Amino acid sequence: MQLRPKTTIGRTSTASFPFDGASDVPVKIDTGADTSSIWASDLQMEADNALSFVLFAPASKHYSGKRHRTKSYTARYVRSSNGQGEVRYSVKLTIVLSGRKIKGSFTLADRSRNTYPALIGCRLLSGKFIVDVSKGKTKPDEQKLRSKALENELKQDPQAFFKKHRSKQ
Repeated sequence: MQLRPKTTIGRTSTASFPFDGASDVPVKIDTGADTSSIWASDLQMEADNALSFVLFAPASKHYSGKRHRTKSYTARYVRSSNGQGEVRYSVKLTIVLSGRKIKGSFTLADRSRNTYPALIGCRLLSGKFIVDVSKGKTKPDEQKLRSKALENELKQDPQAFFKKHRSKQ
């Protein structure tokens, strides 16, 4: 049996979720995260104990409004990088990442405040991908613009900058 070679990807990528019709979804590759996560909204437990949800939300350009329903789900306790923990539902989803179609577990979360609507963790990556951090964008363009504005503000008046931002650190 011949093994498929591992695909090299960067810190960010785009993916498709064919069951939902979503394509070119920005994803963050996070080897420090155990599980993968996707933005889901309107979670409901139906009378027959099926879990239903919609991927993304109306504010997202990837939102289709398509309701997904499954009786195959688990619950997981997930701790984020900031140390906050929460219970999330986990479901198996099909994803196409760098030309590879993969079925993997995704926790359903409100990622409306995150830059990336999906995060790909090491369980999905293991044995299939090599992450090269020099590939892919390391920061989204909007973060680069914010950082540039902060640099300019700091250069103009370091004292005022310190007073304005020191309480936020």
